[in-house]
Amino acid sequence: MSADQPQPGGEPAPRDTDEAAFWESPDIYGAYPRLTQEQIARLEEHGERRSTSADDVLIREGERCDTFIVVLEGSVAVVEDYGTPEEHLLRVHGPGRFIGELGLLHDQVAFYTAVVREPGEVLVVSLDELRHLVSQDSALADVVLRACLGRRALLVGQGAGFRIIGSRYSPDTRRLREFAIRNRLPHRWIDLETDEEAEELLRRFGVGPEETPIVIWRDTTLLRNPTNAELARLIGLPTLPDGSRHGDVVIVGSGPGGLAAAVYAASEGLSTTVVEAMATGGQAGTSSRIENLLGFPAGISGAELTERAVLQADKFGARISIPVEATGLHPKDEDHFVVTFADGSEVTARAVVLATGARYRRLKVPGIERLEGTSVHYSATVYEAQQCGADPVAVVGGGNSAGQAVLFLAGYAPKVYLLVRGPSLDASMSRYLVDQVERHPRVEVMLHTEVTEVIGEEVLEELDVVDNRTGEHGRLPARALFVFTGAEPHTQWLADSVALDSRGFVLTGPEAREACARPEVWHGLGRSCMTLETSLPGVFAVGDVRSGSVKRVASAAGEGAMAIHFVHRHLGHSAAPGTTGSEAAVGVTDANPQTRHKESPWLA
Repeated sequence: MSADQPQPGGEPAPRDTDEAAFWESPDIYGAYPRLTQEQIARLEEHGERRSTSADDVLIREGERCDTFIVVLEGSVAVVEDYGTPEEHLLRVHGPGRFIGELGLLHDQVAFYTAVVREPGEVLVVSLDELRHLVSQDSALADVVLRACLGRRALLVGQGAGFRIIGSRYSPDTRRLREFAIRNRLPHRWIDLETDEEAEELLRRFGVGPEETPIVIWRDTTLLRNPTNAELARLIGLPTLPDGSRHGDVVIVGSGPGGLAAAVYAASEGLSTTVVEAMATGGQAGTSSRIENLLGFPAGISGAELTERAVLQADKFGARISIPVEATGLHPKDEDHFVVTFADGSEVTARAVVLATGARYRRLKVPGIERLEGTSVHYSATVYEAQQCGADPVAVVGGGNSAGQAVLFLAGYAPKVYLLVRGPSLDASMSRYLVDQVERHPRVEVMLHTEVTEVIGEEVLEELDVVDNRTGEHGRLPARALFVFTGAEPHTQWLADSVALDSRGFVLTGPEAREACARPEVWHGLGRSCMTLETSLPGVFAVGDVRSGSVKRVASAAGEGAMAIHFVHRHLGHSAAPGTTGSEAAVGVTDANPQTRHKESPWLA
């Protein structure tokens, strides 16, 4: 087992295998906490002690694990590529620590193998028992969640997991990388253009360059140019279940608005399905730090906020399916809607919440397309930041997303240029961000500045910029460009279903009723169009996709919660014969046998 190199995250490593058995990784950022004796005692009431011998495999890479394992005596090594020539040590855990990371909570396959190094004893607790226990012990729940989030971030940062081999110029390579990055999946990209390892791997697996991109995992699994759905199945991301797909509410999109709607709908007993085309969290999930969100005075990363919300929705029984791209919406009868998807499947529900958000506009300047995904990015996460190294970078945009990205990137790059076409930051950036950006010693704000050309063949070398007051051009040294220039809605698939404004955002409330092709429908319902309701009664829109919405995380989450209140009102008006409005409002009707009850929670 190779362990003679410094470990990611700044950990020292032992020099040989014998030392590894008696050496424990230091706790990094709270990712490796030691459980208290009281916590272990509580877990022991719900688990089973098991003796271990050296080289016992407790968790195997590529397989699902349905148990929570606490080390009582001895030590356990966490390794990647176990049993292969590339096997290497990631971590070593001693007594009081537990084994597992975020995939454990999401029922994904393991990205590592846990093998006993020093014989001893472990405590094994089923996940069902753990869910029951943490629902009653918020302190334990918080320790487990924080550790799992931290461990996933460390796995991501060190390039563990599967490998994507493909050319930086390939659109399919960029697609796979974006899907892996947005879903926070541990992986490593090997560039076919510059990495010598790429050719060796292609020869080993008998794959020609024309067949790339490929995904390789554990040297046993190879996917040739897989779809996002095929990659999701490999990792164990949740897809639409087979069989009956009928429910109370289907939520299209899983940003803050969609996840909030899922939490409130499922917690109130509604059968809830969430479908997402790319990744949970939406654009908020790519934010490095959100500091103006109520209840988080120290700020919270978009990734952590997303994972907490996903676990909370799962706690109440909401089904979240990825990647599932909606392509159509139409009424099935007076009380149901059908949402169709790109793979030909469909879901029927009594109400629909549209939470598809908006996508950042791409910068359209010469030279930019060939560098997108390698030197040009539309999000700023740890993946992109680690590529900056010791080189200057540039950020285009003047809103909060640009400000958050600048401050985050300034922690990695020696110089960050913020390019703003307007005369100041005050027009669209929150004051707290403006103050931090203007004071940061590594940030240079360039007002009245626009990018006119991206220069570089394989990587970004320079930006041609222009002062839009004088027309004077200049060259800016930068090795990465981050673009945050506003957003546009993803609503083309809705154009024939609900009324949109001139920019493509979904109309709601009185504006939707005025734009409705059949205004008489409201008279038949005996009510007016509700605040978040679209021109199609029973279909609601929340968050960035809604016309006139406030583009903030908190407001999107609030609208998601409000939408479920309106869903209840709508279901009350469309109750099946023989049921009362109150019964229909909580989803309890004889005509709705699919109503889901609350399932065992993860968090208290």
